[in-house]
Amino acid sequence: MRRRLGAGVLGLFGLLAAACGSAGSATAGQAAPTTAARLGGSVKVAYAGSLVGMMVNKIAPALKSQDGITLDGLPGGSTGLVNQIKSGTSPFDVFISAAPSANAGLMGAANGNWESWYAALGSAPLVIGYNPSSKFAHALRTQPWYKVMQEPGFKLGRTDPALDPKGVLVEKLLSEAAAAAHDPGLVGAVLGPTENPAQVFPEESLVARLQTGQLDAGFFYSNEAKQAGIPTISTGYPLGASFTISILAKAPDLAQAVAFVNFLYSPAGRSLLEAGGVSPHAPTVTGTAEALPKGLKL
Repeated sequence: MRRRLGAGVLGLFGLLAAACGSAGSATAGQAAPTTAARLGGSVKVAYAGSLVGMMVNKIAPALKSQDGITLDGLPGGSTGLVNQIKSGTSPFDVFISAAPSANAGLMGAANGNWESWYAALGSAPLVIGYNPSSKFAHALRTQPWYKVMQEPGFKLGRTDPALDPKGVLVEKLLSEAAAAAHDPGLVGAVLGPTENPAQVFPEESLVARLQTGQLDAGFFYSNEAKQAGIPTISTGYPLGASFTISILAKAPDLAQAVAFVNFLYSPAGRSLLEAGGVSPHAPTVTGTAEALPKGLKL
């Protein structure tokens, strides 16, 4: 079921911090206990690695200043994070994914009912970031990118499609480019073999590899490139991240989780998202709306 939260959603979220309680275990559908405006404590967030710069440098300090809450975050590929959440080795409160397809892996009895709903948070297009010192930089700016990437010695970086939705988008992008160019060999010529350790790296390390000259170019979401000051070119295709957020059903720190979601949907939080290159979305809910913590319901 998809349901758009009503026009008063921002006002509702603005009241959540005052309605939330001190840290403690609670399940979805239970109300968080009440407390003072500044909760303190921490919120444990598993989030898409493409958001690491924004989370660490902008959102975490602002959350601490406003609510006294420490953001205890783990960045990574969204699909890989789903596997870690399901393992139960780390008790996360909130999951921020780069694609709704990752959320599906947490929903339903077969997946442990870790999630019964998620809400749209924002979006960012897939772009090609390049090292301005690369000998291929001028060619990338002036020639078709998929041709430049086939040049001998070109070093390309991307993420693992088995662990990260961005890796899946890159494969889709190359398939569409190959179809448009009537060149069935293009995908293999650019991406190489299915298992390609020379190209595939963890999402959270791809920026550093580009900046240190280990790569000539890589595939990024616009927000991570913007945060890192990486120059980009357009792929020419409307593909990108669709960030979602959910409070996990087994969240040990429900009050802090509610306050964190409240902050991201508040004007201050939305401003930080937008400044960081993410286009904020209205919190359209997918799943069982009745399973939201009571403080989040209309």
